[in-house]
Amino acid sequence: MKQARIGIHGAEISGCTGKGVGVAVLDTGCFPHEDLVPHIAAFSDMVQKQTRPYDDNGHGTHVCGIIGGTGAASGRLYQGIAPDCHLIPVKVLDRRGNGYASDVLAGLRWIRQYRETYGIRIVNISVGSFSRRNMGENSALVRGVNEAWDDGLIVVVAAGNMGPRRGTITTPGISRKVITVGCSDDHREVNVMGSRMIDYSGRGPTGSCICKPDLVAPGASITSCSNQPGRYTSKSGTSMATPLVSGALALLLEKHPKLTNRDVKLLLRERCTDIGLPKNQQGWGILDVAKLLDG
Repeated sequence: MKQARIGIHGAEISGCTGKGVGVAVLDTGCFPHEDLVPHIAAFSDMVQKQTRPYDDNGHGTHVCGIIGGTGAASGRLYQGIAPDCHLIPVKVLDRRGNGYASDVLAGLRWIRQYRETYGIRIVNISVGSFSRRNMGENSALVRGVNEAWDDGLIVVVAAGNMGPRRGTITTPGISRKVITVGCSDDHREVNVMGSRMIDYSGRGPTGSCICKPDLVAPGASITSCSNQPGRYTSKSGTSMATPLVSGALALLLEKHPKLTNRDVKLLLRERCTDIGLPKNQQGWGILDVAKLLDG
């Protein structure tokens, strides 16, 4: 399933492309791919303090492409969900895809500081930790995303790939405030970070008995931009499902710019489609772009 199909479908229904909506992406950075360069509004690097966009891993570039790739290098075959939104990549993970909570928190502070400058409305975090130590609701990471939410930002976080056991939502996706996204198609065996996996999407409830994830979206074998010129690659996991939701919300905000983050969360709850899975696996159901943008 190509993410382009979802993106184009949403645009056809609403006439929206995410124009004017800023999406910050906390990840491994962003390679200046042809599909992304026109819409990279700013770049910040918490790891090596570089000033120009780069991605020495590829994960962040893939996520950015799902959200806002123009599809220029593929004749629009691999276009993102919101191809006219503007992207603000913030590098918080190194070339191996690892990092420190302190860098994630620094990235969140930077986003909050420059949110007005770059029109940031959405923060995509396809990053998480499953360490049992200092990763509860009172952890620094959860406090950090909660503060961003309290500032009015729409924070969309991956549920993680530690399923299928109960209580496997990663931090900061355990936050009761943010929008946590799992995979709707993790019944398909895929390669995630070099390992063959099935039924991997994080399941709730959280340690505080909060039902998570909030919703699910496709995450298996999603094709998007690579960190090589003009190239694309396929990746899988909740990291890929999360930007599908962020992109859809950029379309929604273009259509209804006065919506608050609480408004958006309520609309998602009302307009997801139940796919018959347990609540601790699907939350409210699967992202339905047509239904979300209706009205």
